[in-house]
Amino acid sequence: MPSAADVVVIGAGYTGLAAARRLAKAGASVVVLERGTVGFGASSRNGGQVLHGLRLDPATMVSRYGESQARELFEAAVEAVAHLEAVIAAESIDCEYERTGHIQAAWKPSHFDAFRREQALLARVFSHRVELVPKTDQHQEIGSSRYHGLLVDAHSGALNPARYVVGLAIAAARAGATIATGVDVERLSRSGDGWTIETSVGDLRAREVLIATNGYTGTATPRLRRGIIPVGSYVVATAPLPADVCSRLLPKRRMAYDSKRFLYYFRLTSDRRLLFGGRASFTAPGPDTVRKAATILRRGIATVFPELAGVEIEYAWGGFVAFARDERPHAGRLDDGTYFATGYAGHGIAMATMLGDLTARGIAGERVSHPFLDDWLPSIPLYNGVPWFLPFVGAYYQVMDWLS
Repeated sequence: MPSAADVVVIGAGYTGLAAARRLAKAGASVVVLERGTVGFGASSRNGGQVLHGLRLDPATMVSRYGESQARELFEAAVEAVAHLEAVIAAESIDCEYERTGHIQAAWKPSHFDAFRREQALLARVFSHRVELVPKTDQHQEIGSSRYHGLLVDAHSGALNPARYVVGLAIAAARAGATIATGVDVERLSRSGDGWTIETSVGDLRAREVLIATNGYTGTATPRLRRGIIPVGSYVVATAPLPADVCSRLLPKRRMAYDSKRFLYYFRLTSDRRLLFGGRASFTAPGPDTVRKAATILRRGIATVFPELAGVEIEYAWGGFVAFARDERPHAGRLDDGTYFATGYAGHGIAMATMLGDLTARGIAGERVSHPFLDDWLPSIPLYNGVPWFLPFVGAYYQVMDWLS
């Protein structure tokens, strides 16, 4: 690890690696510090869903921000997907990327009625077309009778997240960035016109620091930690399934998730496994929690796809996604002088890649204007980075899913 750099990036996920690539291409000396391995967190262990839109539904965006700003935010999310595709093409990253589209499945009949309203709003305000599929015809898209109709967005994509994050790391290193793994950042302190970064393997100095830790933000960066809520997300993968079973489950191989607050999301992988995930627990991921979550998700598979009730689960894992208080991404420079990009709320593959790139351009001295580059992260009252309230939030969501 060098003793000094123009920019130190903390975190070797999508955000940090995209930023490192951009900065190195601009001629800066860049060191990426990663506590684990490249992509250790959600950047390798996610569902690989490259979705249009944000965590916030269109109606909430319009209600909160008005039509003009809501349209700007939505268009930025669409731009993020195009940017991701450009990076994959420019760096020749072999990550199984394809435009599959996605489906949102109505858990209750009333949810399909909400889909009708959303379809009209998307067309009128956002000029974005989606298709509705009633329950009588949904077998064309999904081999399940549990749902009450679908909303189909043909514009979304899919990729292998681990292959993508490794490809992004190779691209950053090829541009000249140094990536140091197994390095824990213990403390940041201002030193003259720059920073001293104290780590588990020694200190280094940098002119600027970018915090790209998202759901894994630790005590060394308390300002960012107070604005981010890490939420556990859990995934299981079945044994490989027969080809005819795959063709029944998701005939068009679309990405899928349902309309519950305590949602399920699922897809087929290239080796014919069903990858099935969700917020199976609101406690921190660990061996015991993952085992319990796997049991819950196995029941979820049997609920959605009864023919898989006895299927073997070969893999189970969990990790953190990160939510800001307003459930939307934020990036820029905090009042303590550090740069950041965070708060993707489970929609981070494309958005993290783009915001890492845009933040790096700002560090390099470009004048960049973007709706998510706002130099602001809303603080969370009575919160120090430990989300003690999540079990109560999870219980509330379950009750609301039952009532709605």
